[in-house]
Amino acid sequence: MSHAVNHLRNALALFLLASAPLPAVRAAEVNAADLDAQVRSVLQQHGFTGTVGSSIEDRLGRPINRDMADLGRLLFFDTGGGLHDDNTCGGCHSPANGFGDSQSIAIGVQNNNRVGPNRSGPRNQRRTPTVANTAFYPKLMWNGRFSAPSGDAFDNSEGFLFPAPEAATAFPPHHPSVTHLLIAQAHIPPTELVEVAGFTGTAGTIGPEFDQFDDGQGQAVPSADASGFRNEPIRQAVLARLNGTPAYRALFAASFPEVASGAPIDFTMFGRAIAEFEFTLTFADAPIDRFARGNVEAMTVPQKEGALVFFGSGGCSSCHAVAGASVEMFSDFEMHVIGVPQIAPVFGAGTGNVMFDGPGRDEDFGLEQITGNPADRYKFRSSPLRNVALQPAFFHNGAFTRLEDAIRHHLDVSRSARGYDPVAAGVDRDLTYRLGPIEPVLARVDPRLATPTNLSAREFHALVAFVRDGLLDERATRQDLCRLAPARVPSGYPVMRFEQCPQRGR
Repeated sequence: MSHAVNHLRNALALFLLASAPLPAVRAAEVNAADLDAQVRSVLQQHGFTGTVGSSIEDRLGRPINRDMADLGRLLFFDTGGGLHDDNTCGGCHSPANGFGDSQSIAIGVQNNNRVGPNRSGPRNQRRTPTVANTAFYPKLMWNGRFSAPSGDAFDNSEGFLFPAPEAATAFPPHHPSVTHLLIAQAHIPPTELVEVAGFTGTAGTIGPEFDQFDDGQGQAVPSADASGFRNEPIRQAVLARLNGTPAYRALFAASFPEVASGAPIDFTMFGRAIAEFEFTLTFADAPIDRFARGNVEAMTVPQKEGALVFFGSGGCSSCHAVAGASVEMFSDFEMHVIGVPQIAPVFGAGTGNVMFDGPGRDEDFGLEQITGNPADRYKFRSSPLRNVALQPAFFHNGAFTRLEDAIRHHLDVSRSARGYDPVAAGVDRDLTYRLGPIEPVLARVDPRLATPTNLSAREFHALVAFVRDGLLDERATRQDLCRLAPARVPSGYPVMRFEQCPQRGR
């Protein structure tokens, strides 16, 4: 009797197993296929191919010169390029953070020789943007002050446009050596007082307006636009250092025949080497790229649903665009007011190196600093979103330290800005004491953000998954990029201590 009952039960179980699950599985398969089709259609509508990351050498019209790139890598991390030996590109562009800032607001010169959470020293005005993928950017920096009028960083047929003193004349159309925007831009950091050069030992290199600012301790401080700087004498001082270093002479000679023949290293060579290294920092093979190229398994279901929110109901792609001049970088590279709360360090007394804008010296006027047009006040370039998960802070001043909070800000700008608490936002303590006025910022906010965007909890979490993980190239993570920080540099100066890169730079 028991055997018959068991047989009956087994038969019933087999029947249920064979019949009930099949419709559910088929439904799931239909839903998955439908989701894939929707994402594929959206990407096609926006012209997204997922191939930009492999196009760098085609756009350059040549292979990347690996020897020159390695020379640029050493220059990138060598504090000998600064007049006070206390900072270099790698001090603000941290390999542990996708070659972006380790801080909410950058700390340049006069730092404690650390790169990471415990970096200390006087702050500048903004967060250092990432170097990764900048080979494709037609505008560089938060206020877009270095740009290619052609709309293509690889095309200097219209020259490159910089602020004074370079302006439109330093890198004219069809310059034989300055063939890319990054080559031109690499001429600038060594001359920036708050970034690399420092404030002393630059006699005769700055205009008279520099002297009108003082930190109360007899230390001259530059205005935010730095329009009075005359940069060439600083460059010549850096070149004297390079030409006086036999190891650098040998390295430059390997890449530049003129140097091998006895000619001095010039600054165009410096710019070309730095840019060549930056060309290697192309990390644009994220799950969305692999999906676009046909691998439907590259993205998770939440990432796919988030992509539909990003390009659809979330309205994100209106500014974080991918088509045309956006070069699949998730930015329109235009300037917008998005209502970011204004935070500022305490100026002077060793905490701030830049005089901020506004009557309270606690504002950042953004694009207006470059154009002089009050209509451009509080405008900043749309941030490219690739590898944004590697950032420790978000927006031009790092006012938010959690990606979820940065996304929430976009969805309801007025509520976020008016309720902003820097302590709750997680910024460093020295940035919690001064908040600039927010109502003037909100009065100018981009119309696309003036009305709140309502997302369900599922849509929000999917959007976060897409932006955080769907746009992340895993080659840009800490484990791989920390290997690029050298243990020694040709100048012989100590390499900075990269706190999040064990055994690097010690």
